[in-house]
Amino acid sequence: MAHKSVIKHRSAAFDRQCGRCYYCGFQMWRDTPEAFARIYGLSLRQARHFQCTAEHLVARQDGGRDTRFNIAAACLLCNQRRHKLKDAPKPKEYKALVQKRLSKGGWHPLPAGTHLSP
Repeated sequence: MAHKSVIKHRSAAFDRQCGRCYYCGFQMWRDTPEAFARIYGLSLRQARHFQCTAEHLVARQDGGRDTRFNIAAACLLCNQRRHKLKDAPKPKEYKALVQKRLSKGGWHPLPAGTHLSP
């Protein structure tokens, strides 16, 4: 369970970022996936990838704190993929990698015609 401060900062980051993921720029949801799935024509399984999560820009293990300036909003898929890497890249490096993959038509497995990206 996330600490109240993380929840507060994640929500604020979601608002600052206009509901878009820090890494991929796709629209996210923060309450329930059902309405999001309906609006964008996704299955619930697909919609879960776009759940808003808190991403520490400087990891806690590296001295990062639960502050407004250290927490960004990231979709679950981007957050999980970053942390599954053997040596997780720094957020700016990872964002560049995600954007490069997106420019080549990759990254999110979405049905044709889905418009979640910026």
